[in-house]
Amino acid sequence: MARVSSILAGVSIAVVISLLLSCSGKPDPNTLVMVIESSPTNLDPRVGIDGQSERIDSLIFDYLLTRGDNLQVAPGLAERWEIPDPLTYIFHLHGGVRFHDGRLLTARDVKWTFDSMISGKIRSPRGGAYRFVDRIDAPDDTTVVFHLKEPDSPLLWNLSTGAVGIVPYGSGIELSAQPIGSGPFKFVSAETDKEVIIESNDDYWGDKAKIARVRFAVVPDATTQALELRKGSGDVIINGSFPPDSVLTLERDPRLEVESGPGTRLAYLAFNLRDPILKDVRVRQAIAYALDRKPMIEYLWRNQAQPARSVLPPQSWAYDGNVQRYDHDPAKARALLDAAGYPMVNGVRFHITMKTSTDENTRLMVAVMQQQLREVGIALDIRTFEFATFFSDVVRGAFQMYGLRWIGGNEDPDIFEYAFHSERFPPNGANRSYYSNPKIDALIDQARRETDAAVRKPIYFEIQRILAEQEPYIDLWYLDNVLIHNKRVRNLKLNPAGNYDFLKTAELVPEG
Repeated sequence: MARVSSILAGVSIAVVISLLLSCSGKPDPNTLVMVIESSPTNLDPRVGIDGQSERIDSLIFDYLLTRGDNLQVAPGLAERWEIPDPLTYIFHLHGGVRFHDGRLLTARDVKWTFDSMISGKIRSPRGGAYRFVDRIDAPDDTTVVFHLKEPDSPLLWNLSTGAVGIVPYGSGIELSAQPIGSGPFKFVSAETDKEVIIESNDDYWGDKAKIARVRFAVVPDATTQALELRKGSGDVIINGSFPPDSVLTLERDPRLEVESGPGTRLAYLAFNLRDPILKDVRVRQAIAYALDRKPMIEYLWRNQAQPARSVLPPQSWAYDGNVQRYDHDPAKARALLDAAGYPMVNGVRFHITMKTSTDENTRLMVAVMQQQLREVGIALDIRTFEFATFFSDVVRGAFQMYGLRWIGGNEDPDIFEYAFHSERFPPNGANRSYYSNPKIDALIDQARRETDAAVRKPIYFEIQRILAEQEPYIDLWYLDNVLIHNKRVRNLKLNPAGNYDFLKTAELVPEG
């Protein structure tokens, strides 16, 4: 434990010193400044798939359905829906909803939103989510009917918040420059690598936002993010890129408040199952037993993370944590490696290479893993790359091991199809481990064809049981959501997804 702590000691000293600086400034009483790490790539909700685009879009646009804290779908623009048979979904819309330019939102707009992607009129990476849609009808202004080619239980999830917001009929590529939605905030302006500004929609059909204007200030540097909060030029940040040590420092600032709660962001390790060493399940299990999450969560994440037992987060209705566990057990790891035919020779059984990004926390994590694996005779060689190069190698299968995070994509059990079905090897999906198991394929296909959650749930339990035994992934931990704000902001409500919905209820306290 002492050796682990020595690796992690001294993290963020420069950041802590920088945070001692402070200055004062008079904030705008009508504008909340939220610090974000990067600019959204595209605010057309049919196109933008990066985190910033999705989260800001969810404030500008309304979605056919919403997502509750239990990660189940709930009414949105559609106040109710029916599924008369597995191939037919009928949605009934709220009446009187208007876009920000005054146009009435009707079923024709909903139909256009999805038809424009399915037909290819709008080139969108999201289009594949609707590959089982045969056609969409709009028999009247408040009724939308989806007709499917075959049953597709994830459809409701793919119509909810974070998927595709409803755009006006006829909207083309110009929407990315001037987004027009029907949500609680209206788009004002955007400047790449600088800011995005939105303002409250006073004519919103639902609960109106209490803040007149939000400015998203783009601040890529972790040290500067924290400093913006300390000096008052930034009001709010969620899940900032600064190290967890900095959160502890900010927590001691009497002008700031830190709120945290369980999140859904999953850190995981993945294996290349085409590799001659890693294709043996005993080797993968041995690595899982050799790793000790506890000191990494305690020292690296400062207990701002929770151990993971599944790709799904515990908040999911389909989650099952009652699966095979890999608690730290070096003796069991050594026995598995012996059985797999890898004896210890001069303290080493074999070398294995792990590719990572240059992210500071990731580099610290793999340094600890390197030490822990050495104790069972595995020499972990680390190769660090800029993210674009690293991710390109992952997609191409040019790796033995890598570490990444699922952010949002793992909140619905459809993740099993995307990440583990044998038909979803890249570039057709995210099965980057090249995991192939006919039983898993059959279970995933069976669950997709069931519309009853009570029937689907035990199927997903079985999928999680098999994946835990075969370990194409090592699920490490779920990162907590950490929201830091100054005391002029109140009524912020965190949710497990860590999105920006808290801006819908936030208020600014008048000075004086």
